[in-house]
Amino acid sequence: MQTVRKDIHNSEIPVLCQSCEARHQGICGALSGEELTALAKSTRRVHKDAGEELMADAMPIASYASVLRGVIKLSKVLEDGRQQVVGLQFAPDLLGRPFATESRVTAEAASDVDLCVIPKPALEELLSRSAPLEHRVMMQALRELDEARDWMVTLGRKTAAEKVASFLYLIATHMDPTDDAPETSFDLPLSRADISDFLGLTVETVSRQISRLKADGVIGIVNFRQISVPDLARLRLRCG
Repeated sequence: MQTVRKDIHNSEIPVLCQSCEARHQGICGALSGEELTALAKSTRRVHKDAGEELMADAMPIASYASVLRGVIKLSKVLEDGRQQVVGLQFAPDLLGRPFATESRVTAEAASDVDLCVIPKPALEELLSRSAPLEHRVMMQALRELDEARDWMVTLGRKTAAEKVASFLYLIATHMDPTDDAPETSFDLPLSRADISDFLGLTVETVSRQISRLKADGVIGIVNFRQISVPDLARLRLRCG
């Protein structure tokens, strides 16, 4: 059993949860101290290296996971082996579809990720009796739906240059959603091949557009995967 102590609001929460940077904005932010303590008794933290599969398409769901750090790639694979990246998840997203019996996508660690794994019965039981938690999960689902619709516009109507800029802006603004600084830097969580798959472009086109953004001073390339953005507003303008 994890040690608990009083926080500044006199609610008993596990010490490990108090140090969790994703807790307040994730699903756990909707829980009372008592609920969080009860849930923490059945959760566990796990680390997954980049490239590890977290969940397979059509696999029975036994647990969910709150993303604490890193990026998760969601994809669909056709019977002939063709793959389409259909989404990305960041901290503090919830991995897994509540109340579903099996996964509808394949989830893979795009970068090294830290997860707080929650057994399916424990979360679903808490969802059934906690209106704030149910509301938090619903709001996350609606946000992901809005982002999916926005991404349909990106794929269907934007130019190659705007698609690449939109992808970089997506990563830049989701890696640390609490950071509102005008500049940022990050490691690309996807390979050029995965980026091209996500955007419906060729690898050569993706590389060419990234090079153009660098030449125009919109981004900097520290090394092959690390990107710096001196002015997020300027990058956003290139998104169309």
